[in-house]
Amino acid sequence: MSKIHKLSDKEAKKKLAELPGWEIANGKLHREFQFTNFVEAFGFMTRAAILAEKINHHPEWFNVYNRVTVDLNTHDVGGLSEYDFQLAGAMNDLLNK
Repeated sequence: MSKIHKLSDKEAKKKLAELPGWEIANGKLHREFQFTNFVEAFGFMTRAAILAEKINHHPEWFNVYNRVTVDLNTHDVGGLSEYDFQLAGAMNDLLNK
């Protein structure tokens, strides 16, 4: 990763307004995705994992059957960074493919 910084609350809220389906909860970007079945949920996680690895920024996530719960934050800066919003946007884009 290149040099990153912690986003201010104002910066994070501005970026959040451009990110449908996500919220900030407990200092993390948070979203719950729901799919038709487990295979679709797992397929989404697989595609998201490949994107996360490419940018070297990995989610905290949890899967039960057709649901995937995702929390994003940047441990290196102790809060939200551009990388969290980049990965969240990429995950949203996967829904449209």
